[in-house]
Amino acid sequence: MVPAGRPATAVLGSIREIFAHRQLLDLLIRRDLKSRYKDSALGFAWTLIRPLVQLAIYYYVLGEILQASRNIPEFAIYVFSGLTLYGLFSEIVASGTASIVSNGGLIKKVYLPREIYPLASVGAALFNFGVQLIVLLAAAILQSGFAWVRLDLLYFIPATLVVLIWATALALLLAAANVYLRDMQYLVEVLVLLLMWGSPIVYSWQMVASRAPEWLLALYTSNPITLAVLGIHRAFWTAGPDAEYPGHLLLRLVIAALVGLVALLVCQRVFAKLQGNFAQEI
Repeated sequence: MVPAGRPATAVLGSIREIFAHRQLLDLLIRRDLKSRYKDSALGFAWTLIRPLVQLAIYYYVLGEILQASRNIPEFAIYVFSGLTLYGLFSEIVASGTASIVSNGGLIKKVYLPREIYPLASVGAALFNFGVQLIVLLAAAILQSGFAWVRLDLLYFIPATLVVLIWATALALLLAAANVYLRDMQYLVEVLVLLLMWGSPIVYSWQMVASRAPEWLLALYTSNPITLAVLGIHRAFWTAGPDAEYPGHLLLRLVIAALVGLVALLVCQRVFAKLQGNFAQEI
């Protein structure tokens, strides 16, 4: 176990310890993926079914019945790109929150760096994200041919990094909190659902910009997940004009990532402080 010393030294020690157990991390990721679809006839197809059903509901109810698609061209690509990235965030946070408690039997018997369990949730979520990303790429080609292959596609990288950094930070913090307060994982499931509506996934940022007070718009746009969703829209949604995005989006994403790294450091140290009693509390 890495002792709680100076923060920088302790964090580096945790990273070295996790790297030393990287093969076990890989095994935990594989076990997580297999256990989710154990005895399922469709297996990994469920990775696609849920987001596709969500897409169909949002596209039909919001896009066609409520006519949201009139103001958002290529509405299906717009919604699915946002859902794909937000799905990565929500899966990491939700499964990461439950990761310590759900691995209680292993934690009591074998010592591994405790961070490995939330990180296994990150790895499993990345696998599912990769599968959904293939569908998004196929949909983008069907919609626009290869017009989406342009410089703006690079926005995908910082957008995904922002989500990974912030989701991992929250997963570490909430996984530790869930050991001591078991209602946390159920609260997180509700909050993740609500937070989706706080990001421009099924409505446009421009709609918020035209209606919200300036202070509220600034707060809304400062949300790292909002910025990440706007980034993936910029990457894959070719029909979006510049007015659909805040100014200096790339710079905003870089700042969100840097602030997220600080948050990740803080959350890891909180996790390290709380992990000493995990085996007794589970």
